[in-house]
Amino acid sequence: MLGIVRADVPGGLDWRGLRTHGVDELLAAVADVGEFRVRADAEDDPGFQQIIPYVIVTDGPSVFLMRRLWAGADRRLHDRRSIGVGGHIGIDDGGVAGGLAREWTEELVAAWVPEFEPVGVLNDDSDPVGAVHLGVVYRVEAAGRPVAIRETHKLEGAFASIDAADALGDRLETWSRICLDHLRSGVVAT
Repeated sequence: MLGIVRADVPGGLDWRGLRTHGVDELLAAVADVGEFRVRADAEDDPGFQQIIPYVIVTDGPSVFLMRRLWAGADRRLHDRRSIGVGGHIGIDDGGVAGGLAREWTEELVAAWVPEFEPVGVLNDDSDPVGAVHLGVVYRVEAAGRPVAIRETHKLEGAFASIDAADALGDRLETWSRICLDHLRSGVVAT
């Protein structure tokens, strides 16, 4: 999967949260010095940041909320809730944009073409999963159009209010919690 050495991340990573600037700089650095590594070799190496395109799907005031089932690959995420669709970028994806498009079609069913709006860069070194991943956050507005889970053996999901997602407390993944806080403040909203 595609990643970048921590020291090569523009502006460094001495912060935690969602920065609404720096997407273009990060994408340029990944295109310039990013590299592909075997996932197993990178999962425990915080010196290498695996780049994850992370899409938040909204429908007006609602957000697409998912629950990761026990069939998912990463046991650390089983039964956790998420408002972000995303995953690792493979060598055949053609970069971040290709990985983003593939993840969308692999995980969701939508009879419409999404417009991926870049939101920011997400960093969270507070747990072992976050310490080895760096998110490029995007938002898609469903505008009343249906969205469903494709991989129903791995995920379940539906639109929910921000309050319902917020009420999940620590069952919500850390990245989703960070993004939810920005949804509340209007940073990720239309």
